[in-house]
Amino acid sequence: MKMNYKAMFFNQLCHSIFQHESFKSIPKFYFKLPAEDEVLQQKLREESRAVFLQRRSRQLLDNDELQSLWFLLDKHHTPPLMGDEKMINYEDFLKVSQEAGPKCKTYFTATVFAKLLQKDPYGRISIMQFFNYVMRKVWLHQTRIGLSLYDVAGQGYLKEADLENYILELIPTLPQLDGLEKSFYSFYVCTAVRKFFFFLDPLRTGRIKIQDILACSFLDDLLELRDEDLSKEMQESNWFSAPSALRVYGQYLNLDKDHNGMLSKEELSRYGTGTLTPVFLNRVFQECLTYDGEMDYKTYLDFVLAMENRKEPQALQYIFRLLDIQNRNYLNIFALNTFFRAIQEQMKIHGQEPVSFEDVKDEIFDMVKPADPLKITLQDLINSSQGETVTNILIDLNGFWTYENREVLVQENPADDLENFGEGEEV
Repeated sequence: MKMNYKAMFFNQLCHSIFQHESFKSIPKFYFKLPAEDEVLQQKLREESRAVFLQRRSRQLLDNDELQSLWFLLDKHHTPPLMGDEKMINYEDFLKVSQEAGPKCKTYFTATVFAKLLQKDPYGRISIMQFFNYVMRKVWLHQTRIGLSLYDVAGQGYLKEADLENYILELIPTLPQLDGLEKSFYSFYVCTAVRKFFFFLDPLRTGRIKIQDILACSFLDDLLELRDEDLSKEMQESNWFSAPSALRVYGQYLNLDKDHNGMLSKEELSRYGTGTLTPVFLNRVFQECLTYDGEMDYKTYLDFVLAMENRKEPQALQYIFRLLDIQNRNYLNIFALNTFFRAIQEQMKIHGQEPVSFEDVKDEIFDMVKPADPLKITLQDLINSSQGETVTNILIDLNGFWTYENREVLVQENPADDLENFGEGEEV
């Protein structure tokens, strides 16, 4: 009875509140998205969003306006110089604000000035730092608007197809990709998009926030390809460059011995130095998306991103899922032993005396220092900063051998050392 009285009182209270005159003037704030068969409403929504984004774009500073802003900053700089750098105090900062026009008002605030204020004895900020700040803000707004044009649903997310369209239409604006054959465009787009989704969508929801794309460095790396004079070293270290994309795709083709466009377990076993253990490869094909037991290029890209970035939490999450053979969200001694036993078997094949599992197990727990002395969670692995080393020990003979010989390994010729190891050199 006590609960009934409470419910009755609550219902009466709600009824009296919603009968109040003020509720009749509350504007509608939720508009249901049009259904797929409501073509006219969808088209209207798309057109209105495009008009809105164009209006926002016109509110941004263009190149001529940015140049005028720089001239004003230079004209009103506050002496003396700090070396070759021109500075400006708050009083002159406000003078520039008055002359710069309405589009610049949002940048000329006390908050922005305070953020850029460092240890200048005259209380000034660098005009170059301020100008770079403005350009960065303009670039972010421009890029957000550009990405939002591909957000079909208008919800602040991009699906895989949306991002593919964005990058495909971006290719002609990137001079470093001029040499790409058009027949390779689809593979390049797939290669580029997978990095965004591997790192920004670890839960595999199929969409990523535009805000997350702007916050990470991947878009900077992609747009770096606008630089016609980008060095060879910078290109090789940039996942989005033509040499990098061709390298990854070339490796895939080289592994595909039967030329059916897919990779079998046997073909993938030749990846890298060809020393990944059979147990680990079995887990890859058990847990990852395959087609009739073979891996396509998209799945291969996730695999490569995990293997090449083992210091990153997303890569460790990928590999941890493979190591967690009991699906318990932690690694126990049984799981560690299962994977290290394959390393021991590989050592026997190469004529070496297997290392004791007990010793390796103790070293792993000493490195990770898990909260529970008998279990290693993904968070333990990430917190320890030893994830790359631990995974090397458990899944890759070459990685384990490198760890075991870390103090004496000749860094200049690791491949030669591995070859000697295979011939029975004592460790």
